[in-house]
Amino acid sequence: MRRREFIAALGGAVIWPLATRAQQRLPVIGYLNAAASDGHGDMLRAFRRGLEESGYVEGENVAIDYRWADNEPDRLRVLAADLAHRHVNVVAAASAPASLAAAKATTTIPIVFMVSEDPVRLGLVTSLARPGSNATGINFFSAELAAKRLELLRTLVPNAKRVTALLNPAEPTIEAANRRDVEAAAADMELQLHLINAASIAEIDAAFAALARDRPDALFISSGPFFGSRSVQLAQLAARHAIPAIGGNRHYSEVGGLISYGASLTDAHRHAGIYVGRILKGADPADLPVAQSNKFELVINVSTARMLGISVPPALLAITDEVIE
Repeated sequence: MRRREFIAALGGAVIWPLATRAQQRLPVIGYLNAAASDGHGDMLRAFRRGLEESGYVEGENVAIDYRWADNEPDRLRVLAADLAHRHVNVVAAASAPASLAAAKATTTIPIVFMVSEDPVRLGLVTSLARPGSNATGINFFSAELAAKRLELLRTLVPNAKRVTALLNPAEPTIEAANRRDVEAAAADMELQLHLINAASIAEIDAAFAALARDRPDALFISSGPFFGSRSVQLAQLAARHAIPAIGGNRHYSEVGGLISYGASLTDAHRHAGIYVGRILKGADPADLPVAQSNKFELVINVSTARMLGISVPPALLAITDEVIE
């Protein structure tokens, strides 16, 4: 009898830790981003905040596996395939390139995308109202704001006649939309527009060396994940060469850039976190309508303006979402 009791006790000792480990196994979110991790702190905090609104806290009842392509497009395919191989519960893909890589890697794992382009045209969903696949997410406006950015830059630098637009041909759809809209807006404003390309860190340096020789009155920086991830480099080069420039997201102004205007990427990330939480609770991405984020942010760094000898018009300050001293 004692022998049977010992065996039963031993069996309980073996089974109990295995059961505990099973209970502790957390659902895993694969976070895929085409850029480097620098400058994404606010966005990641917003993503986690959205998760918390859905009842999930990183490290407590959900885990997040972060994958960064460091602005190397070829790495995205490998990173997305690895997340699919790991059988993560959901992939959160920040940017169109990351979303497309995830969609190619899996047709079964739910994908929550964050894209500035039409997800139907990208082939990620069949419609905004009923995605009809394993993907849904957040669509925010970015490239469509090019004309507004140029208008704001002209307001800040009213005597500007010659403007250069910095574009990234490695992001072809974003580049095409920015180029089309900024060309049309420049023509309406009777501005002389010069286009210059950069798709790498070295090419950004080379572009500013050319700008130092050409001396435009102002610089328009295209939207897109690559330039967004190079905000510090762009802001420092613009300051070094004393070129008034407008960027496409608030981080550009936060790190010393003169002015920025664009969709709130933190708002898009919060919405994405909410959607990921809903899917973890059982929602089918095929039935979750694509959400459209319409929150835009105008940020002006008045310290940089003073350094450049620019007086910010009171009317522009009145509509600014944040003024950085």
